[in-house]
Amino acid sequence: MTAKRVMVTGAAGYVGRPLVAALLRAGHVVRAATRNPDAVPGGCEIAIVPDFSRDIDWDPIVADVDFVVHAAGLAHADNRKLGFGEHNRINWLQTQSLAFAAKRAGVSQFVYVSSVRAQVGPAASRPVSETDEPHPTDDYGRSKLAGELAIRATEVPFTILRPTAIYGMHPKGNVKALLRLASLPLPLSLAAFTSRRSLLGIDNLISAIFFVLDNPATLGETYLLADPAAFSLDQIFTMLRAAHGRPPGYLRFPPIFVRLALLLLRRRHLWHRLNEDLVVDTSKLQALGWRSPVDSFAGILAMVRAEGEVAAAPANSDESIVRAR
Repeated sequence: MTAKRVMVTGAAGYVGRPLVAALLRAGHVVRAATRNPDAVPGGCEIAIVPDFSRDIDWDPIVADVDFVVHAAGLAHADNRKLGFGEHNRINWLQTQSLAFAAKRAGVSQFVYVSSVRAQVGPAASRPVSETDEPHPTDDYGRSKLAGELAIRATEVPFTILRPTAIYGMHPKGNVKALLRLASLPLPLSLAAFTSRRSLLGIDNLISAIFFVLDNPATLGETYLLADPAAFSLDQIFTMLRAAHGRPPGYLRFPPIFVRLALLLLRRRHLWHRLNEDLVVDTSKLQALGWRSPVDSFAGILAMVRAEGEVAAAPANSDESIVRAR
């Protein structure tokens, strides 16, 4: 992609910060829209924006940019303290306001980092594809889908990305919980959990963003994003343990015990993610030529190393021991 001027919202966030760094390395001019400029990589323009729950005048912020990558918003589907109104204000109405401003500014492409939850709930009985009718099941997913529809209505040139659960440096949510569990010096195993889940490495997400920014064929389209292979929960846990230098565990947790523990901890909603499938079909974007540059085990190993929890890869930590499980 030739050098362009790219505005990134959420530039200090989980996706935005490494994306900004990658764009700068590639020689692009980056305008970082953020309320936390100290956390943004150096070398980019800074546009201070207030909290997304307040009205924002986006017109001067998007002026003179070629592309907008909208990566900001409420990102935690499990935040039960926030009602539908708060999700709507941030993920729907603020997205709509930004898209209208981008349309007025004449940007070439508006890339929206949405979520697989805009299309489906926490589990699906068969692989999910873009041709399936969207049926979000919670406030987070519904607000993300509303944001997508608002972008379409503005008629700004757009591309929508629906990533699955993202892992990378300083992981959040369920990935963080599994990482902590795998780091324990206990012979734990999740071999009883055979459900398969799609995950997405942060480097693969950034690769997909670069790909769509350099491919006019992606305009007006929506794409599901994930690493090529889906893994069982046990395989994911085994990869995490291998990255910590620990062998696969042999003490198996029967699913019924885990379910009871979640009920006692008032985390019942997590059961669907532990014991049911969520596999996405990424062939639509792959048909245009996109390939994920980092395989899952290499990405997970990099994540664990970035957390400072392992000094070096163990001799037997390769993905073959995971696939054999």
